[in-house]
Amino acid sequence: MTFNQERFDKLIQKLEAFANKQPHLYKLHVAFLATLGYAYIFFVLAVTLALLVGIIFGILNAQSISNLSLTGLLFFLTLAFVLVRSLWVSFPPPTGLPLQPKDVPNLYSLTNEISSKLQAPRFHHILLTNDFNAAVVQRPRLGLLGWQQNYLIVGLPLMLALPPEHFRAVLAHELGHLSGNHSRFSGWIYRQRETWYRIVTGLRQSGHEILSLVFQLFLIWYIPFFNAYSFVLARMNEYEADRCAVDLTGEQNTAKALINTKVKARFLERYFWSSIYKQVETEIEPPKMTYMDMRQALSQRLNQEITNAYLIEALTEKTNNTDTHPCLTDRLKALGYIPDVQQEAAIFSRIEISAAQELLGDKLEKLIEYFSQDWREKIATFWRQEYAEFQKCIAKLKDLNHKSQKQQLTQEEAIKQALLTLEFEGEDSVIPLLKEIIHRDAYLASANYLLGKILLKKQDATGIKYIERAIEQDSNIVIGGCQMICYFLKNQGKNNEAKSYQERADNHSKLILKAQQERSNLKRDDKFDPHNISDIEVDKLRQQLSHYPQIITAYLVQKNLQYFPEKPLYVLAVKRGFSFWENSRIYEADSSKLVNSLLEENELLGNVFIFILNSNLNMEKKLKRIPNSMIYQKKGKK
Repeated sequence: MTFNQERFDKLIQKLEAFANKQPHLYKLHVAFLATLGYAYIFFVLAVTLALLVGIIFGILNAQSISNLSLTGLLFFLTLAFVLVRSLWVSFPPPTGLPLQPKDVPNLYSLTNEISSKLQAPRFHHILLTNDFNAAVVQRPRLGLLGWQQNYLIVGLPLMLALPPEHFRAVLAHELGHLSGNHSRFSGWIYRQRETWYRIVTGLRQSGHEILSLVFQLFLIWYIPFFNAYSFVLARMNEYEADRCAVDLTGEQNTAKALINTKVKARFLERYFWSSIYKQVETEIEPPKMTYMDMRQALSQRLNQEITNAYLIEALTEKTNNTDTHPCLTDRLKALGYIPDVQQEAAIFSRIEISAAQELLGDKLEKLIEYFSQDWREKIATFWRQEYAEFQKCIAKLKDLNHKSQKQQLTQEEAIKQALLTLEFEGEDSVIPLLKEIIHRDAYLASANYLLGKILLKKQDATGIKYIERAIEQDSNIVIGGCQMICYFLKNQGKNNEAKSYQERADNHSKLILKAQQERSNLKRDDKFDPHNISDIEVDKLRQQLSHYPQIITAYLVQKNLQYFPEKPLYVLAVKRGFSFWENSRIYEADSSKLVNSLLEENELLGNVFIFILNSNLNMEKKLKRIPNSMIYQKKGKK
């Protein structure tokens, strides 16, 4: 049974209802699935070892050793070795700057206090990173056998952004994932998810066909179900971890910490870092004390207009099944907290003492200096390249502006001028340039889309017509365009109109998914048309194929598509030669390498589906009936 996103979503919905009605029975099902996985693994291992022992016993009691016995012994020894090696799952330690108890006693004291209250295990290591995040990681030192090593990972930007009471709530949430009160079982299941991902990777990399086959049939059924069951449990665990934070810090602190982190993550990404990278326009070297600037920016009262926009955006997000974390609105609702955008402004007021100041103490200055220097060293080469590119673009814009005063620019030059003007001079300066481009070509999608986007950002409803015109010309921007209009209409209070655009985006998203599935494989009843590619392009492809001595024949056709037929899917079917002494594993590996090489060299307009034709003679007969489908035949072959 195969699972696409639609089937996965339906199963998640069903399991969530089951988990809410009968949580204990649901957890019993999850435990059974986890145990079943282990049972299958050790059953295969036990059968392999039993056969191996049987062969060894037979050899020891036989009067003579046959070649068959030695072959069987070697086979099962290899099988057992590969199986054990695949199951010896290794978890590399997480990365970060280790913090010692003597250096940051306040941080260790707080984590030990929360751990004790939640009956969570103590941490062996606390790592400081440059991420706006906090996490707990349990690393089983003996793979499947456990012996957990506990890591707490905290981001310096997060500690700079939050007051101590909010950071305490974040820490309580993270430690709640390991809490004996709530989540020990969930933590075990989480580790099983990670373990299975690594087992599957190990099996795929083993290169042992028999072992892969033995496990493949089981895993095709098992992994989707275990993933879905454990996914629901992981999401439940997020809510339980929030309740742990409420128990220790209160509903207000937990809710405000959630809001604070969502908004300040956006502030750092979109405002702070964008202002840092903007310095590349004038500075050939990156700034020296970036994290000191970050500390200063986060300690000040944030602009209310910016924070309101970020908070509204965060509150409009919906929970989806690509992430086990629920959306902000759902998490606040579960806490019984009703946010008010205007009243939440106090959360973003000036921070007198940050969590970083309180918990890192006199080591904070050195840590800020360390992360600033580390960032500067890593970004230096990229920064210099961007500076050089910026100067090049400035010169190009000057040339285009000078040329436009003397003569009319080509369409390509005019678009380039508009993009550079937007980048260096801003939105107001580019609007007349875009209108001039559209005056010359009313249906140019890129110009219409950009102008519409700028106008909607300025709360100008005329931007809708430009976005609509762009969508008519390019189906790739339907989703982005509709969501942009939807967001604009919501801000205007036109919820019914906004809903229609959201539905339009959702429907188009479903069509894209169906189109991707239609293009991902070939079926027996698929229909094909002539490729309609120019002789010049076919000659180029023919020349490319001639560089591969193993290719005997090649067919090129175009698949008849139901979804987005204006975007062609070409099918290149290749028949290759092989040697009788070439075993199946080597043959498959070489075939896969050949397909990947052809895909990398592909220069056809549109998508190309390439496959080896040898094992599908019926398909070859079908392709032969398409006019001009055979584009290559090796010399001397018929």
